[in-house]
Amino acid sequence: MKKLLVYLQDFKKECVLGPLFKLLEASFELIVPLIVAAIIDRGIPGNDIPYILRMVAWLGILALVGLISAVTAQYFAARAAIGFSAKLRHALMAHIQSLSYTEIDTLTTSTLVTRMTSDVNQVQTGVNLTLRLLLRSPFVVFGAMIMAFTIDAGCALIFAGVIAVLCVIVFGIMLATIPMYRRVQGQLDSVTAATRENLTGVRVIRAFCKEESETGAFNRRNQLLTRMQLAVGRVSAAMNPVTYVVINAAVILLLQAGAIRVNAGTLSQGQVVALYNYMSQILVELVKMANLIITLTKSMACAGRIATVLSVRSSQRDGELIPAADAPRGAVAFEDVSLRYHGAGDDTLQNVTFTAQPGQTIGVIGGTGSGKTSLVNLIPRFYDATEGRVLVDGIDVTKLRKDELRRRIAVVPQKAMLFKGTIRSNLLWGNESATEQDLADALGVAQALDVVASKEKGLDEPVEQGGRNFSGGQRQRLTIARALVRKPEILILDDSASALDYATDANLRRAIRQMENPPTTFIVSQRAASIRFADLILVLDDGLVVGMGTHEELLASCAVYQEIYASQFEAEEVRTHG
Repeated sequence: MKKLLVYLQDFKKECVLGPLFKLLEASFELIVPLIVAAIIDRGIPGNDIPYILRMVAWLGILALVGLISAVTAQYFAARAAIGFSAKLRHALMAHIQSLSYTEIDTLTTSTLVTRMTSDVNQVQTGVNLTLRLLLRSPFVVFGAMIMAFTIDAGCALIFAGVIAVLCVIVFGIMLATIPMYRRVQGQLDSVTAATRENLTGVRVIRAFCKEESETGAFNRRNQLLTRMQLAVGRVSAAMNPVTYVVINAAVILLLQAGAIRVNAGTLSQGQVVALYNYMSQILVELVKMANLIITLTKSMACAGRIATVLSVRSSQRDGELIPAADAPRGAVAFEDVSLRYHGAGDDTLQNVTFTAQPGQTIGVIGGTGSGKTSLVNLIPRFYDATEGRVLVDGIDVTKLRKDELRRRIAVVPQKAMLFKGTIRSNLLWGNESATEQDLADALGVAQALDVVASKEKGLDEPVEQGGRNFSGGQRQRLTIARALVRKPEILILDDSASALDYATDANLRRAIRQMENPPTTFIVSQRAASIRFADLILVLDDGLVVGMGTHEELLASCAVYQEIYASQFEAEEVRTHG
């Protein structure tokens, strides 16, 4: 929690004024039993109506001032808590954005989502209640005990004993529940992950009739979370009844001791009532404190989880170099590159070496899991090579500034993703200063002009989250157009035309080649036809480059390429090239 307090620095005033007004409210509250005692001991026996009315008026004034103080305290506490959580979310998001794919893979998306939502909300609640109650409740408890001593020291000893016993109960339960709440939040990550997997993979689940098995797996995780929450809930729930038992036992002792002293004439009836009111105040505040402790326990567990994410440092270090103005634009070279993912037993890529000249088209093909996406992810430094070097414009990518490197590269991933907004706002992600002509040119190359023309509002057509109001092919063409708006020097199409028909795919590749300054284009595809006319084709098999050359050269020399091509075209055509 200490690591997160830095985000409260801008709310020092609120952190002071919130508790201050709460203490002011508590001070007025401690005066009330004395006024009630005065009414009972002086006003009622003498039937002094004016005195009683004056005292009642004072009670009303104290109530009004206390209400104003409480509302003011709540305002400052809420302002500090909400501002704190907003800054924390911004910092957490910025930190996550700074992490490499390696750290994101290790932490997992579901964990990060839980940290950004549930955990931050719990910490926000903890900050709010801390500012309101952390000082107020102890102040009232010990203030009531001190006021009791001013009335009668003998009866006040009961207060001291009760407070000691209750502190042991409260802190004992807190120490027992902190690790339990941490385990609950960890299991919540597991349930979130299962939910995310089922929602994103719902089509596959239905296609393989796995609804029942996935429902069963989810239920098992959910039931485990339920059992863990019930277990910690039982321990936490014991706090209130145990507190009530102790307090009510103390009330009985207080009334017995007070009755004896009233009969002996050492205490008045009003003083006994005042002592009882102070005991009731202690009861209320200890119940509040117990609930505060439970909330703080959850908040501290969540704060620790957030701090864990913030303490993760990216395995990548940003470079400092910028290519010279006269350097070749778009040249890419792999020099004996190998890649092993964190925690993996074997290399995903092994000893990859090739060179792509500016403006060339490089095709990457191979079976599922052969390392195609891994290869192109090394160019923008989504991952760093385990061995060897990746060069862009003659400079090792690890020595280039990331922003400069990625400014030159446009990546269209396998899953076409559009964001909520309009077609125009999505295209401008590629280049915020793009003109109408730039947008039209990019749409034309991406074969997406007809997509825009078919919409009633054209470029201002609304886009739903994820682009679900567009077909798969439309989403792919718009994401390619978004990349082209950037006018990149290196364009990576990672199986991003899989939903396009062969004619549209061919027109897209032709249009890219015919651009005025065509980028160096990497086409990752399962289709041999998509990379058939590439200047250089890399054939991957289990992380190894088993073939490299043009389409004709590979048909003559590479068995893996022949097998892929034969599975998609007539075998006779393959034999004529063999």
